[in-house]
Amino acid sequence: MPLHGTVDQWLLDQVPEPFTNYTIPPEAENFVGPTASKPSEQAKLKALKYGSLLEFVAERFHSAEDYLRKLNRPMNLDELKPGDTVRVPNVLPFKIEDLHEGFVPPNPAFANRIVYVDTTERFLLIYENNQLVAEFPITPGSTKLPAPIGVWKITGIAVLPVFRHDEGILNYGIKSDTAFILPAGPNNPVGILWMALSKPHVGIHGTNQPETIGRAASHGCIRTANWDAARVKELVTVGNIVSIFEPR
Repeated sequence: MPLHGTVDQWLLDQVPEPFTNYTIPPEAENFVGPTASKPSEQAKLKALKYGSLLEFVAERFHSAEDYLRKLNRPMNLDELKPGDTVRVPNVLPFKIEDLHEGFVPPNPAFANRIVYVDTTERFLLIYENNQLVAEFPITPGSTKLPAPIGVWKITGIAVLPVFRHDEGILNYGIKSDTAFILPAGPNNPVGILWMALSKPHVGIHGTNQPETIGRAASHGCIRTANWDAARVKELVTVGNIVSIFEPR
C-alpha cells in the first residue's frame, strides 16, 4: 500500500471504538455498601466496599467519577441502579467479582522475572530475560518516607487483604502498639492487593484513590491502581527480585 500521509478508512478501521456501553448487572450491588473515612470507623465495617454504583463503574472502567458524569450528560449518575446503561471508555474492565480472598500460590513459570521500580519516572516494569513484559504507572513513597532504594524480593502476594492501620508505621516506619484492623475490599487503603517485600513494612499494593497514582505521595510503599494491581499479581511470583532505583 503506497504511503500518502493522510488518515484513510483502512487506518481508522484498525483503531477500536474509544467508548462502549455498559449495563449495570443486579450483582453489582453486592459490591456496594456503607463507607467511613476514619480508620476507627472503617474497622467496624464488615467490608470496605464501593460507596456507590458510580464508584463501582468508574473503577471498573479506569475512570474518574467526574469524567463519567461529563461523558453521560444529562444523565444523573448519582442515582444509578441495576439495569441502567452507562457510556464508558472501551478498556479492559476491572472485574472485582473475579477476585478471591487469599494468597496467590507460587508460579514456577515466572521464577526468572524481575520487577524494576523507577522512582523518578514513576513506573513499575516487569522483565523476563531482558524482555519487557509489562509496565504500570505507580506512586513510589514520599519525601518523608521514600520507597527504599535497593534490591528486595517478593515474599508474599495477598488478594483482598485486611490492613493493619498503624500510624507509627505510616508516618515513621516504626510499628506502634496502637492500630486498627481494616477489613478487605476495594476501598481498603491498600486496595485489592498487598505484595510484601523482604524490606519490612514495605510492599506493592493497590489503592482506594486511583486518581492519586503518579501524583500524591504514599507511605514508603509502591502504590498502583486496583485495576493494574489485579494484572500485576498475574505476572509475577513469590521470590521474584524487585529492584527499586532512582535513575541518574
